Amino acid sequence: MAATVAACVRQGTRRSPAFSQMRLLSLLLVAAAAAATEQQVPLVLWSSDRDLWAPATDTHEGHITSDLQLSTYLDPALELGPRNVLLFLQDKLSIEDFTAYGGVFGNKQDSTFSNLENALDLAPSSLVLPAVDWYAVSTLTTYLQEKLGASPLHVDLATLRELKLNASLPALLLIRLPYTASSGLMAPREVLTGNDEIIGQVLSMLKSEDVPYTAALTAVRPSRVARDVAMVAGGLGRQLLQKRAVSTVIHPPVSYNDTAPRILFWAQNFSVAYRERWEDLTPKTFGVQQLNLTGSFWNDSVAGLSLTYEQLFGTTVTFKFILANRFYPVSARYWFTMERLEIHSNGSVVYFNASQITGPSIYSFHCQYVSTLSKEGSLLVPRNTQPSLWHMTLQDFQIQAFNVTGEQFSYASDCAGFFSPGIWMGLLTSLFMLFIFTYGLHMILSLKTMDRFDDHKGPTITLTQIV
Repeated sequence: MAATVAACVRQGTRRSPAFSQMRLLSLLLVAAAAAATEQQVPLVLWSSDRDLWAPATDTHEGHITSDLQLSTYLDPALELGPRNVLLFLQDKLSIEDFTAYGGVFGNKQDSTFSNLENALDLAPSSLVLPAVDWYAVSTLTTYLQEKLGASPLHVDLATLRELKLNASLPALLLIRLPYTASSGLMAPREVLTGNDEIIGQVLSMLKSEDVPYTAALTAVRPSRVARDVAMVAGGLGRQLLQKRAVSTVIHPPVSYNDTAPRILFWAQNFSVAYRERWEDLTPKTFGVQQLNLTGSFWNDSVAGLSLTYEQLFGTTVTFKFILANRFYPVSARYWFTMERLEIHSNGSVVYFNASQITGPSIYSFHCQYVSTLSKEGSLLVPRNTQPSLWHMTLQDFQIQAFNVTGEQFSYASDCAGFFSPGIWMGLLTSLFMLFIFTYGLHMILSLKTMDRFDDHKGPTITLTQIV
């Protein structure tokens, strides 16, 4: 039975009436690869008509269904199947939901998706896609509207009771299902159980009116339940001493354009301090439509990126990154260098040298930390001998001011040297061990054996001491 379930899930379609309720939850076979990213959601389809879907041979483990592939699956159901389409759209849903809250370990009485499992078990045609590209799902409503020629109708249970559906007239019913993420285990289970009850009641109404239909269950975005649940029976929880994965927010770079993109600047974290008071400028810099770049300029030899912030430390502060592009005959190529960083505030200017930020002009520059702090490398050095009141730290800093193509950085010239302290220690230790080995081998090769031996019948050998 387990082998039959695994084969049918890989095909993604219902093959036999004897298919049990474990059909939906056997998505675990493909969950390891499909749930690894955050831009994929599952899609479950079933219909009251037969033979609407051919075997989905592409839905192997780790396969992600694109928008074009999804349309090839939906077209037969919309052209040959019922014209009444129900779209159950949940706020968040992932494979981990079925893993954590479904009866996949024999505890069917505790399954949260009993009505959905029953619907799949009784439906003449069904299709399960474990991982569908988020973009395909985001355009699903528009796609269904165009194919059916009917506007989506947002309904609930009360509205659905008053509707009189006609099998010959197309109808697109959109039913929104909530989802509440929580660090506990019961809150999401209760919400999912309520959503499953809504699905059951809707299907019961359609069955009582004998209305043919095609239904779909998916979500707006993934929920990543497995990261929120500390421990689930069967080993779904985090392993002992395993750290919780930290989601990294990827924001677009700052781009200065005149007729085309000229300067690109990006950092995972952009923080500044004045008089030991730190301020995080990351959310005010990246992904901001109205970022003030007044004062920025660009030409083939010199470029400047100017970032102005209102009401920063009680005043207007401007940060200017000045870069120069020069030709070096020795290397026969152009190299860029960040000449300085300027901080303008209250009519005064503070300068930081940044000559170590350099690289070939066809490359961008990247460094894990660009900071005024000594513990983070001190790539920004104040010109004045007195300690500066300003400090800055840029994490995962990357900048490019010349030979920019589009909105993407070129290959990065990294600030990390080829020989790190660990490499130097390894080399010195290896050389020391090689010296010991060589000296020992030399000593062994220098050993000489005696070429004369004592004969008990002859005179005693006398060894003359050689001074």
